[in-house]
Amino acid sequence: MKESLIEVLSKEKLFPIVRSSDAKKAIDTAKAMIEGGAKIVEVNVENPSIYSAIQEISKDAIVCAGGIITSLQAQSAIDCGAEVLSSPIFHMNLVKLSKDKHVPYIAGTSTANEAYNAWKARISVVKIYPVTPMGGVLYIKDLLRPMPFLNVIPMGNVKLAEIPQYIKAGALAVGVGRDLYQDYSFSEITKRTAETLKILKEQ
Repeated sequence: MKESLIEVLSKEKLFPIVRSSDAKKAIDTAKAMIEGGAKIVEVNVENPSIYSAIQEISKDAIVCAGGIITSLQAQSAIDCGAEVLSSPIFHMNLVKLSKDKHVPYIAGTSTANEAYNAWKARISVVKIYPVTPMGGVLYIKDLLRPMPFLNVIPMGNVKLAEIPQYIKAGALAVGVGRDLYQDYSFSEITKRTAETLKILKEQ
């Protein structure tokens, strides 16, 4: 990754997330997003078959391995070409591995205290998950008001139409999964990705 994670995300604003237990479907879904212009894609490690998907997708885009909770998962993902690690939790073992391997780690946090502690651990980007039940855009505004130095990615049942509001509230980028791809054909996924990126770049 030539640019820093913060640089990539601040340009893209959309952080597409692929969750599938089927490696081929994960590859096809991610490639549809990449065809629409996505430069970075999170691929959730649902099972060991997804490592082969990461390897394939990493030929065309920056792959963030998502759902990582153990050092073994993290190492396997890195070995397959993942350039970023993402977790639903904030764990110091993953922080250490990230620093040792020089691979950015997006820690999962929910509360202000968790987000601050992740920042104190020198994690450059934290995800706020699950953001929707926590209060959505208003929660991000309230979180960043006293801590504007945090680089946050809201995730968790976020809709594409909500991304501009989150960016305006101070989010670095916004993670969107289901609303981007679920029940859509691959050509529709490509179109939805392209349209969203276009809207975000015009703002």
